[in-house]
Amino acid sequence: MNVDENEAVEAFERLGLTSYEAKVFIALHRIASGTARDVARITDVPRSQVYSVAESLEERGLLEVQQSNPIRYRPVSAEEAEETLERRFECERDRAFDYVDRVSEESTGEETQEDIWTVRGRDRVDDRVVDLLSSANERVVFGTRLPELVTDQIARTLGERAAADASVAVVSRTESIRERLGSLEGVDARPPPAHHGDDRRSGRIVIVDDDGILLSVIDDDGDETAIWSSGSRFASVLIQLIEANTRTSA
Repeated sequence: MNVDENEAVEAFERLGLTSYEAKVFIALHRIASGTARDVARITDVPRSQVYSVAESLEERGLLEVQQSNPIRYRPVSAEEAEETLERRFECERDRAFDYVDRVSEESTGEETQEDIWTVRGRDRVDDRVVDLLSSANERVVFGTRLPELVTDQIARTLGERAAADASVAVVSRTESIRERLGSLEGVDARPPPAHHGDDRRSGRIVIVDDDGILLSVIDDDGDETAIWSSGSRFASVLIQLIEANTRTSA
């Protein structure tokens, strides 16, 4: 991968260095070692700023200082710098998520008002479908008219739920989908009721047990948007309405 200096500086910034720190560190690797004057000569970092930047890099463990006159600086090796930044990243990551875990545990436990969630983008909807299917204990209903919305992972998950003794039903007017998923042991694939229209905007429907649901539509640009809910009164009521309508119209 060919990376120019600007891209390298930006990458170091994403790792927590300032722009000046990244430029000084790169400059010292270019010249192996040098004084503030040497660094300023090959970067746009003012000489007056090099001293404080070098001090900061020393505190980070990224360079060594030779107490000579004038003071000289030498960077640690690229391998040592990589390990140092990786440890720092892991430490900051752990600190951040430890706090998030703690405040989550300290939650009052009050029922959230966010019963309905929206997911946009085909890949993200794929992931949410798999997550919902994987959570099924007793039954699954999966429906779509589009073969491209049945990923290999979704097919595997349907088969796994059937193997785990969940009732798995696939509903599709597309014969190739029924043949593909119906070939999985324990999966019942069938066409939808005759009264169902051919909605060109429909994407997928997933019903899991009695309290998990996902409904998606195909956007004008061909992408997918879904709403989903799990473990909520909203999901339970919507599932009851869908199934009551199906029985009434059958």
